[in-house]
Amino acid sequence: MKPGTLTHTIAVLLSSVSALFAPNAPAAGSGGLVKLSKKASKPLDDTLLKVDPYASSARVDAPPLANPGEHFPWKKEIVTTVFWIGEKPSGNNPTPNRSSSWDANWTRSYGGFDNPDRAERHDFVPANFTPRQNPFYCALPYNDKSTNGHRPEAPRVVPWFKDAYQGPAVSTCKGRWIAIRKGNKTVYAQWEDAGPFRTDHWQYVFGNERPKPNLNKGAGLDVSPAVRDYLGLQETDVTDWKFVEFSEVPHGPWSKLGDNNTFVIIQGNKNKALVEGPKLRGITILP
Repeated sequence: MKPGTLTHTIAVLLSSVSALFAPNAPAAGSGGLVKLSKKASKPLDDTLLKVDPYASSARVDAPPLANPGEHFPWKKEIVTTVFWIGEKPSGNNPTPNRSSSWDANWTRSYGGFDNPDRAERHDFVPANFTPRQNPFYCALPYNDKSTNGHRPEAPRVVPWFKDAYQGPAVSTCKGRWIAIRKGNKTVYAQWEDAGPFRTDHWQYVFGNERPKPNLNKGAGLDVSPAVRDYLGLQETDVTDWKFVEFSEVPHGPWSKLGDNNTFVIIQGNKNKALVEGPKLRGITILP
């Protein structure tokens, strides 16, 4: 053995033994997703919001939190704020609501500005036009879509993902019905945007976590002026909410308007069937 070789060998062995007892180095983030949303703490322009910047937050290897068809519990005492289609930037809302997480032309799709001024509203809708979408809408802090396809954890954490999946371009969350209650009154609304503040907090939306602290007193639900008016809410209030199956949603003012409204879609299909009439051997028989 050459001089110095023994000394070098002993040093290598000691280094290896020490490594066995050294604390593990922090691992890289595991596929979590964070995106600043509307009412975020820092102003963001429309371009940045559409880039969908991700950072580590939620683990993607988490097991499903619920199964399709499973009864969803109430999420109680959730700070609730009011937002509206066409809302201009102000205060804690630096981003205009001309678009949603799932509709780049939300104001146009709705038919105009959903004016929250009570003096400018009639029967839960703006007085100057009839909305083309359901005026009973809401936002929750999760978006299952990414720039391309769905977020990695979405198939595992969205309980109805498999049943609702219609391809990589379509959200499985958009249009989902939720019940919102205040005191002895309950209203039903469709999930049409992601927020407030976050779009990655599936642990709260589908699990048991509470909303994260934010500029709006830890708000975890945004509701439309129609929801506000039906429940008699203040601009910042506290409500309970839960997911519901469409079969659980009763008729009400939320079942009347909107080409995205499940009630309206079903009625339209029934009307179409009546107009077309029963078909026999390729011949249409008028009713």
